[in-house]
Amino acid sequence: MDHTTARLGRSPQYVPAPARARRFASMMYEGVLLFGVVFVAGYLLDTLTQSRSDLTLRHARQVWLFLAIAAYFVLCWRRSGQTLPMKAWNIRLISADGGQLSMRQMIVRYVCMWLLPVGAAIVVWALAEIIGWPSVRMLIVAAPFAVFLPTWFILGGQFWHDKMARTLLVDALPHKK
Repeated sequence: MDHTTARLGRSPQYVPAPARARRFASMMYEGVLLFGVVFVAGYLLDTLTQSRSDLTLRHARQVWLFLAIAAYFVLCWRRSGQTLPMKAWNIRLISADGGQLSMRQMIVRYVCMWLLPVGAAIVVWALAEIIGWPSVRMLIVAAPFAVFLPTWFILGGQFWHDKMARTLLVDALPHKK
């Protein structure tokens, strides 16, 4: 059991998640940092392939960016269980058993993080096609927030992708002396 869960004095499986507002704020901050990650990764790909357009090697670019973002998250989680926004908002990722995060857990969490937002984006796209109103597509901006829907139904308010990966988000507030 790591120092965070030991300090909480509870079994890690029953530790409540940090408040949704803090997780939301962390997610918004994460989006700002990911802009930089995507920019640098895209620039590197364009430099290495001499592409002059985002449409050149489009599918390879999507895979490359997916892997670049994965590397960002996995490296941060492996190091301290926190990305910079998670540190700013005092949120830590731990294994549900209280031990170290495994590579498998981090990869499963990362892949599962995409499922609800991508599913919501597909629903928005399909709805726009069925109804015939292209303006419905503007709802795509709400797709990333689909990750919050299951938090009202999962014990402790954890994310669905944390449940699938057997990880937990916990408060990482400094020790009070």
